[in-house]
Amino acid sequence: MAAMAACSAPSITPMRPAVAMRAQGLASSGSSFAAPSILQRRTMAASSSSQPAGRRSLTVVAGNKGSTGPFAPIVNVTRNAMGTKQFNQFRGKAISLHSQVIKDFCKQLGADTKQVQGLIRLAKKNGEKLGFLA
Repeated sequence: MAAMAACSAPSITPMRPAVAMRAQGLASSGSSFAAPSILQRRTMAASSSSQPAGRRSLTVVAGNKGSTGPFAPIVNVTRNAMGTKQFNQFRGKAISLHSQVIKDFCKQLGADTKQVQGLIRLAKKNGEKLGFLA
């Protein structure tokens, strides 16, 4: 029993349909009492824990972290004046142009793609801190 608890994830091998149905308890075994199969015991052991083995909890990323930067009030006033849909289109174009400037600059320097992506991520983090993404 302790050996099964130490097993983190059961290996699943393809089975014939009749064998798979018996393993899941869907087909009758001919007797009124049948011991649970190995697959059922592993499933029961995994479901008794708080989280299945190999699964991480989901983290929902919603909202905006950068709503307190020095430019956040200007961004909010502009959004309210333009309307959310038009403002988001405008901001999307600005972000696209900024990313293109970064790419062109890196191309002149001869930087590889990983470095370009890193600089674009850095620009996004700085934009959050400054409140441009509020």
